[in-house]
Amino acid sequence: MSHPGANVPFVTDDQSKPVIPRPRSAAEAEHTVPTRPVSLDPQQLGFTPKKPIGWLAPLLLLSTGLRALLAILFGAYLDKRELQNALDDDFFDHSATADGEIWLDYVADLGDGFDATYSVAWLLAQPSLSVDGAALPRGRLLLMGGDQVYPLASGDGYESRMKGPYRAALPEAPAGEPRPTLFALPGNHDWYDGLTAFLRLFARRKDGHIGGWRTEQRRSYFAVRLPANWWLFAVDEQFGAYIDDPQLLYFEKAARQIGPDDRIILMTPSPTWVKAKDKPEVYDAVDYFIRTILAPTRAQVRVLVSGDLHHYARYTGTDRELITCGGGGAYLLGTHKLPGRLVVPPRETLTRGRSYSREYSLAARFPDAKTSRKLGRGVFHRVPRRNAGFATMLGVIHTLTMLPMAGAARQGGNIQRLFSIPLLLMLTLILVGTVLFAKPPGASSAKHARHWILGVTHGLAQIALAGGGTWVWLRLPFQEWPWPGPFVVGAVLYGPVAAVLATQLVALYLLVAGSFDVNLNELYAGQGIEDAKSFLRLHIAADGTLTIHPLGVDRVCHKWSADPDGEPHAPWLRPEQPLAVHRIEPPIVLAGVSVPRS
Repeated sequence: MSHPGANVPFVTDDQSKPVIPRPRSAAEAEHTVPTRPVSLDPQQLGFTPKKPIGWLAPLLLLSTGLRALLAILFGAYLDKRELQNALDDDFFDHSATADGEIWLDYVADLGDGFDATYSVAWLLAQPSLSVDGAALPRGRLLLMGGDQVYPLASGDGYESRMKGPYRAALPEAPAGEPRPTLFALPGNHDWYDGLTAFLRLFARRKDGHIGGWRTEQRRSYFAVRLPANWWLFAVDEQFGAYIDDPQLLYFEKAARQIGPDDRIILMTPSPTWVKAKDKPEVYDAVDYFIRTILAPTRAQVRVLVSGDLHHYARYTGTDRELITCGGGGAYLLGTHKLPGRLVVPPRETLTRGRSYSREYSLAARFPDAKTSRKLGRGVFHRVPRRNAGFATMLGVIHTLTMLPMAGAARQGGNIQRLFSIPLLLMLTLILVGTVLFAKPPGASSAKHARHWILGVTHGLAQIALAGGGTWVWLRLPFQEWPWPGPFVVGAVLYGPVAAVLATQLVALYLLVAGSFDVNLNELYAGQGIEDAKSFLRLHIAADGTLTIHPLGVDRVCHKWSADPDGEPHAPWLRPEQPLAVHRIEPPIVLAGVSVPRS
C-alpha cells in the first residue's frame, strides 16, 4: 500500500523545509522500499529473526575467545583506522534546524535476539513517545554507541541482528519530514573482524541508508555540530588502544570550529570511567583525548556517554555527567555491584600530566540493586534453559571422568587400568578449564588471588561431584556388564543426570563468584535476560538547554504480527503484547548558560 508521492524524495536546503519534489534517479531506484510483508516469513522480511545468543554455548565460547585473542595479539595488523585517513575528513553539520532545536536518540548494544532488539527499534521509530504525559518526538539523529551485532561482526550477522530489525521498524522516512540520520560507533564485537563489515554497512557511501535512517559517516569516528553551540564527538578507541594519528588529526580539524562557549557530548565505546576503578590505565586514552583535543578549545565536556555494559547507570559530578546506557537489546548485566563513588581520572594512573581528578557519585541505575540481585538468583533455572549445549558438554566431561575413575577404583583388568591416564587428563582438563573460566588477571592486579581461589575451588567441586557420581555408579548393576555396555549406559543415563547436576553447580559457582566481582558478566550472560532495556532521548532547546530523558522498558515483546496495510513509513511488525516505556529517572537538565570552571 502506498500514498501519493511516497516514491518521490524531497530535496531540502536546511534539512527541515521540503521544497520541490524531483524524479527518482537511477541510483536512488536501488533504495525502493520493498512490498510490506504479510507475515513474519524471512522470505518476506528479507532477514531471519534470530533467537538470543546462548553465551555459554561451547563452540561460541571457543570461537569468541579465539577471535578476542586474535584481536588482542594481532589487533595492530587488523586495525583499519590508519587506512581511514584516505576517506573524507569532514565533520557533519546538523545545527541548522527550523526552530533552532533538535532531538537525538542514543542506543547501544543492540544486535542480539530479535525480540529485544526490535522492541527497542520499534520504540525508537515511533513518531513520538508519551512518557508521564509528555510527548517526546523521535530523534532527528539516531546515535548507536557500539556492539551493533553479536557475537561476531559479519555481513550476515549485521543483516539479521541489526539492519533487518531497524529497517522493519522504520522502512522509510515519513513523507514531508526530514530524513533522520544514523551515526554508529563501533564496539569491541564490531571490531573482531578489524571493522571490515562495520565500514561496509555504515560508511560505504554517502547515500547509504538503513530503512528510513540515512547514513552519513565515512569513518568509524565522527564529529557533529549541533544547534545552540553543542557538539558531539564520537571517539573510536577500542581495546584500550592508543587513538590513532589520523583520528587525532580529524578531531583536531573539527575542534578548530569550537569556541569557549561551546559544550560537548563525548561518545566512547566503553565506560572506562567505571572500569578504571579496577584497571586505572583503561581511562588514559579518553583522558588524553580530552586534554589534548578538547581542553585547548576551552569548551566544556558536559556529558560522557557509552554502552558496553548492558544496563543504565549515571554518575554525576559538579559539571559533568557520566552515563552508561547499554540496554539496546543484548542480555542484561546486573547493577548491584556498581561502585557508589568514582574518582576520574583515577589517582592510581601512571600517566603524567593527567587531568585533575574529580569525584562522581552514582545518581541512578536501571534495574535497581534489589531487582538486579533478584535477577541474578534466577541463574539456576535460566542457565540450563538458555544453554543446552553447555549442559551437554558438562555431561560429556563428567561421563568421561566417571568411567576411568570407576575403572581405577575397581582395579580391574588391563583395559580398565589404561583409564588411569585418561583420568589424569580429565582431572587436569576440569581444573584448567575452571581456572580459565574464572579469568584470573595479571599477578599485579589487586584481585588476582580471588580469581585463582574461586576457579580452583570450582574445579575441585566439579571433581568432587564426579567422585560422588562414581560412588553411585559402582553400586549400580550396569558397571558389571561386559564392555562396551557400561560406556553406553553411561552416555545414555549417567550423562544427562550428570549434566543437570554439573550445570546447577556452575550456577551456584556463578552466584557465589559474582558476589566477589568474579565472573559477574557470565552470571548474567549465561541467563540471557532480555528484559530491562534502556535508551536515551535527548533534547537541545534553542536556548542551549540540554535535557536527557533516560527511558526504560521493563518487559520486551515476544509476539509480533505483520501490518501489511500500514503506511510506507510505519513499522512492518506491530507488538501483540503491551510495550510500555517509562522514565528511569527524572529528566537530567543541563542549563544552557556557561558553568563556572574550577
